[in-house]
Amino acid sequence: MINFHYETTFQLDQPALYQAWIEQCIKSEECQTGELNYIFCDDDYLHKINVKYLDHDTLTDIISFDYTEGNVIGGDIFISVERVKDNSAELDIPFGDELKRVMIHGVLHYCGYPDKTKEEKTLMRQKEDEKISMFHVKHS
Repeated sequence: MINFHYETTFQLDQPALYQAWIEQCIKSEECQTGELNYIFCDDDYLHKINVKYLDHDTLTDIISFDYTEGNVIGGDIFISVERVKDNSAELDIPFGDELKRVMIHGVLHYCGYPDKTKEEKTLMRQKEDEKISMFHVKHS
């Protein structure tokens, strides 16, 4: 089950489309959807989590807590909408594209894709692009 929670005024348009897309992405990695919670928030909210749980005193666009068991994907994904907006402006890409990239990035980690090395980062970006391209595919 995929749930969306909001700790800010931001709301996803057509959340059912995002749910279907994420489920399809998980299925395409030969995994199953467990309980997956997206929490959309602002910089301050995410910064407090970063300091409290990760001991990082920095801003970030995403923090994920992985509860995956075997191939059943689950976790809590916190996304700073402010960071995503700033990143999309800095990268000169549409906000919706950057939001999808961040949303699926956490799921890809849960599916077993790390991004510490240069090679891992390259593969992660390729996987993100592949999954973003699936967004417009009609889901059954």
